[in-house]
Amino acid sequence: MGQGVTAGRNGALLVVGDVVTDVIARHRGPLAAGTDTAAVIRRLPGGAGANVACWAAHAGCADVRLLGRVGTDAVAWHERKLVAAGVRPRLVVDREAATGTVICLVDTGAAAERTFLTDSGASLRLGPADWSDALLDGVARLHLSGYLLFTGSSRELAETALAAARARGVPVSLDPASAGFLVELGVERFLAFAEGLDVLLPSRDEACLLTGLPDPADAAAKLSRLVPLVVAKAGAEGALVARSGAAPARVPAVPADPWDTTGAGDAFTGAFLAALLAGAAPEEAAARGCRAGAEAVGQVGGRPPHPGDGG
Repeated sequence: MGQGVTAGRNGALLVVGDVVTDVIARHRGPLAAGTDTAAVIRRLPGGAGANVACWAAHAGCADVRLLGRVGTDAVAWHERKLVAAGVRPRLVVDREAATGTVICLVDTGAAAERTFLTDSGASLRLGPADWSDALLDGVARLHLSGYLLFTGSSRELAETALAAARARGVPVSLDPASAGFLVELGVERFLAFAEGLDVLLPSRDEACLLTGLPDPADAAAKLSRLVPLVVAKAGAEGALVARSGAAPARVPAVPADPWDTTGAGDAFTGAFLAALLAGAAPEEAAARGCRAGAEAVGQVGGRPPHPGDGG
């Protein structure tokens, strides 16, 4: 399926992944243990999968679809936000679990770095029963959120979706999502799943973790022997584009003044995939991803801005 790396004009992007509510608390300096810390707090729609879908639409992809799972507590709100962002949502409503919630602590006294407290809730209760091969009708690319691999039922869904896409010749990409969760899952289990992918979009740290190599360029090159196209996201250092084991091309970052780094990697991924769908070469797609990442860090929250985003 390696030929799918540059294929896929005029088709839809289907994203399968997490839809969560982000509670973002921006504070300055260390948290004060045992007492109050002043913060600016906002409730925003989030989730790595949903964010990628929204950024792909923002980058010009005309048909972006999203399969996710939410609780009854916030389904209408999330659906409204996704539609307003240009995404066609298919949200499975979970009657037992609440919508996933992430508390994001952003230290404005540092380089806008953040710490996450995550309650996956309904988001990772997606399962094979939520999948239909008909979801791939008209789809030119399938993107899976790496968070799907971290629970049994959603991992089964990811395996089902990957197999269905391969059977149809639809190229599949994945973002590993979290170095911490990768350690819990196990590198070998992740790499076994990754063998079926066409595109892997790790962060620099995730690439190094997955290979055991300290240098991100070496790590990206090694991973590209397993997955035909590997794009390692390196934040302020841009991105590395590696193909089939060759030395990676370096794509420079776009200068930015970080305000909140939440969702910067998702912005990169969404814009990158939109560019591939439009026929761009991987290096050009990565450059567009870098521009989207720079736009993302200049605002609060993990989604692109759009008119009418009131609440």
